[in-house]
Amino acid sequence: MNLPNALTLGRLLAVPLLVWLILSRFDAWAFWLFIAAGVSDALDGLIAKRFHMVTDIGRYLDPIADKVLIVSVYLALGHTDQVPAWLVILVVSRDILIVGGAILAHTLGVTMRIQPLWISKINTGAQMVLVVLVMAETTVSRTTDLEAAELGLWIVVAATTLLSGSSYLLRWVERLRQYAGESK
Repeated sequence: MNLPNALTLGRLLAVPLLVWLILSRFDAWAFWLFIAAGVSDALDGLIAKRFHMVTDIGRYLDPIADKVLIVSVYLALGHTDQVPAWLVILVVSRDILIVGGAILAHTLGVTMRIQPLWISKINTGAQMVLVVLVMAETTVSRTTDLEAAELGLWIVVAATTLLSGSSYLLRWVERLRQYAGESK
């Protein structure tokens, strides 16, 4: 196992601890562990590309770790009423749609390139920034009112989540249509 894959695996294995920290309201520890997870996400990609250490397992493991991290953190923050339930449902539903579509395509034998869309990269970034902002409000900036910034980010996360999910859905429908035509 190379360094980028080890970083990704470490991020994945840190998720249960992070969820426990959020649910137990160890806010400062949860904040810094989430920051470390974000840094490891940036580092694994940078190292893999820069030093030609990209692997097939890394291509699959990295997005899985990202999805597990985001879904788990949003569920925990929703459970502690730090993020509204409607936004948690939206974020989780999009990731279920993406994973479900990949499983369906694989089951049908449809080849699909695993390549994130630009809107999905923006969406993931916005989701991460919102988590940092929400966690920062209860830890490092207890005296600062960040509600207006949070509200703005809720809207950005909701909009990019809807756009991203719709884009993936349209891509899969088109690819399945092509596959159905090829199968005749």
